[in-house]
Amino acid sequence: MVEDVRGAVLVTLSDREDAEELAEQLLEQGYEPCLVHRDMLAGEDDAEDVDWVIEVRTGPHGGSAVFDEPHLAALAEDYGGFASQG
Repeated sequence: MVEDVRGAVLVTLSDREDAEELAEQLLEQGYEPCLVHRDMLAGEDDAEDVDWVIEVRTGPHGGSAVFDEPHLAALAEDYGGFASQG
């Protein structure tokens, strides 16, 4: 089952602990829901190389997290990751 992530910002990191730490920070800043899950890219063979994704739908202002994508991208870069719209 593929979940609909339109309107969300996906913050992608390579390390699970980093993803969980950043998700906690984002929750404290008022972002939600900050769901952390694994994301295996098409053609990816090694489960060890799977990225971790934080799905963020709503910003602290109550609107779509898409409006905060530059801020989320800067935070992701601090962890060696990136952010993109779902």
